[in-house]
Amino acid sequence: MGFMARILLGVSAGIAIYKSADLASRLTQNGHEVRVILTPHALKFMTPLAFRAVTRQPVYTDIFEDDPAYRPEHISLPEWADILVIAPATADVIGRIASGLGDSLLVLTVLACVKPVILAPAMNDRMWANSIVQGNIERLKAVGYQFLDPGSGYLACGSVGPGRMKEVSEIQSALEAELARSQKK
Repeated sequence: MGFMARILLGVSAGIAIYKSADLASRLTQNGHEVRVILTPHALKFMTPLAFRAVTRQPVYTDIFEDDPAYRPEHISLPEWADILVIAPATADVIGRIASGLGDSLLVLTVLACVKPVILAPAMNDRMWANSIVQGNIERLKAVGYQFLDPGSGYLACGSVGPGRMKEVSEIQSALEAELARSQKK
């Protein structure tokens, strides 16, 4: 693909976070500029340094960053980005976005974003099947958010079923296809 994009990668808390670091690395290696927003709970799984090392870009973690110039990141980041992808997208983050609960930098940024948004869910199979989670997903799809439904397999909790975040290559392909569509508009 000839178009090098500005990609905002939102990362919520889940064991699939290791795939997110790989995704950020691959996108950067393909020439895209990638900036990462980690939710407060994602910081329990991985540090910002891992993402900063693979993207060579700032990593954002807090609504109240100590920024002397005071640039409200939840507004400037979605203006900067060509696309926003959340991987993994936990049931918690999906629910907060669907309810408009802007209590983290990631959710505030999504709420202010008018560019394409793609979510790659990852969670326990029973959580994925929960009617509340599915209702939140349908609500977001109805207003234009795209979802890359999880695959089935062995889950971190020991269950086997749907809930595994899509593989990095599948997320990357979907993201680049959406970027190509957006460029044609």
